[in-house]
Amino acid sequence: MLDRLSSAALRTPRLVVVGWVLVFALGLVAAGGLFAGLDADLDGPSSFESEKVNARLDDLDPGGGLIAAIVEGAPVDPAFVTTLKGRDGIRDAFAFPSDDGRATAVVAQLDDLPDETYDRTLAATAAELRTIDAPRVMVGGEDLLDEEISELAERDAQRAEMISLPIALAVMAVVFGGILAAGLPLAIALCGVTATTLALAVASLLTDISLYAINVTIMLGLGLGIDYGLLLVSRFREERGAGHDVAGAVRRTMATAGRTVVFSSCTVAVALCGLLVFEDPTIRSLGIAGIAVVLACMAAALTLLPALLSRIGHRLKVPAPAAATGGSDGGWFARLAGLIQRRALPVVLLVGVGLAVLAAPFLGARFDAPDVKALPRSSENRQVAEAIDQRFTAVTAEPVQVVASVDPDDPALTAWVERLGTLPGVITATIDDISRPGVSVVEVHAAGRTNGPVAQDVVTEIRDLDAPFPVLVGGDPAEIVDFRESIVSRLPLALGIVALATFGLLFLMTGSLVVPLKAIVMNILSLGATFGALVWVFQDGHLASVLGFDPPGSLDLVMPVIVFLFAFGLSMDYEVFLLARIREAWLETGDNDRAVALGLQRSGRIITSAALLIVIVFLGFAAGEIVPLKQLGLGLAIAVVVDATVVRSLLVPATMKLMGRWNWWAPRPLARIHHRLALRET
Repeated sequence: MLDRLSSAALRTPRLVVVGWVLVFALGLVAAGGLFAGLDADLDGPSSFESEKVNARLDDLDPGGGLIAAIVEGAPVDPAFVTTLKGRDGIRDAFAFPSDDGRATAVVAQLDDLPDETYDRTLAATAAELRTIDAPRVMVGGEDLLDEEISELAERDAQRAEMISLPIALAVMAVVFGGILAAGLPLAIALCGVTATTLALAVASLLTDISLYAINVTIMLGLGLGIDYGLLLVSRFREERGAGHDVAGAVRRTMATAGRTVVFSSCTVAVALCGLLVFEDPTIRSLGIAGIAVVLACMAAALTLLPALLSRIGHRLKVPAPAAATGGSDGGWFARLAGLIQRRALPVVLLVGVGLAVLAAPFLGARFDAPDVKALPRSSENRQVAEAIDQRFTAVTAEPVQVVASVDPDDPALTAWVERLGTLPGVITATIDDISRPGVSVVEVHAAGRTNGPVAQDVVTEIRDLDAPFPVLVGGDPAEIVDFRESIVSRLPLALGIVALATFGLLFLMTGSLVVPLKAIVMNILSLGATFGALVWVFQDGHLASVLGFDPPGSLDLVMPVIVFLFAFGLSMDYEVFLLARIREAWLETGDNDRAVALGLQRSGRIITSAALLIVIVFLGFAAGEIVPLKQLGLGLAIAVVVDATVVRSLLVPATMKLMGRWNWWAPRPLARIHHRLALRET
């Protein structure tokens, strides 16, 4: 397959390049309106009990969202509120003073309107609220919050590109000794990103896609595209340095490093398939975006790069033969491997204990849904929400909403509601006036904030409470409970799929049962250290001033799952890079220790350079303004650093030394399967 791809690219390079230029252009056009067309807050799956409640409430009392203005320094004319209430599309409007009497909250509730009409009414209402004559007017609301998050996400993506791309280009220019060679991996990355953007634009017409899928696409696409391009260009220069002409070097590059890219891409994609087993549409859409961008970068690397090399490969600087092969036993990485192998057992023990210590903070991790603290302090929506919480105590937290299949005047309902009022953490429980014959809505107000632990406990208590009629429990706190339970129930399946599939792919690559098992264990150790660092930074607040955020006191509920699966895939990416060269040396020499030293020497510089470049990309996103994206960017950066340094340079040589020839063991039946099915370099 790889030989046919490279042959086709060598025969018709202009056609291949033109095709990718067309994809790039269409992707740019699609990206123009994609941020505005996606939603940062997707509804949960219809199977969630809380979503069933939302659907019933919409049937009983369809209505739009709330928009609020905090007016400081001047009274609000009652006539303004009356006029606002009479506007088309406004269901209700009212005003009330702050606790200190120095501010007024003006709140408008919109009608249930078609999307385009609703958006126009929302914008017009926000503009009208800003016309209030006062020294300071702040306007915010849930729908405006979604718009702001969309703008911030787009700004974060642009900032990350502006920070990371020039630095990455400069680093690659140093690695390759020229701008021309450095530009090739960047071309792969950009084409992979734009192709995925085009795919997401199409997918958004068929299913719900999270706004954050674009950020994930850019983050992974730039990182992996540069990685794959770096690996292939380096191998091409190595083959050229060994004396092959451009066409021959391209074919040998595709047969060797191209095979590694295929295995690496499949391994990362398989890890991201774990996201598809979750019910939440946000997690699933991130999985779709991640898998799409991995495959797009692989396609660009296997088709566009050979075509470009066939045209300009003769202009790339060719290293000296000794430097090209990287095969010297006396190189820096080979000497490091020898040093580690001589002290293998102490290294394994020290590194293992060190990673366990770094992972220890994760034992005290707390998880919660992100709130307004996920936005920067300059956010107007955050300022409005915090002002209401702190200065308008008459505004209670959003209630737990219970839909009961019973008449509102049924004595059994009255008795049950009274019982709800006695539950721990419940302040009041009342029957809402939107109730209808056969359907009653009960609002249960819990102590603390809307999505706080008390409110979530109240949801669980109500669901565990026997009722003489069918009930469904919903509201914002119930959505968090449903989401958490869904993640916990699906997580074992996701991890099992990823572990088995990764194990199978690495077995097909190496023919060993031991090497894949060690790779999975080492990845889990390094990811434990990553999660410990995330708790230390985001939950405990260390480095908050450096990274520019207010500590939320917890980790985003979904981020550990996403970071784990994305980082697991990326860690396996570098594992494949290293194991491909170790196995190549093992087949050449039959000497396990020398194969490890040669493999590390031949791949160490590439892995280090690739890790540096992908960390630059991830830190560009960690410099953004949205805290969950900061967690993702920093978490992936830490995972790559730990993996490419501690694991690849220390643990892999040490453990492979301890296992000796057993590294390559497999039972005879499996060895025969590997002999028949494994893809080999030719």
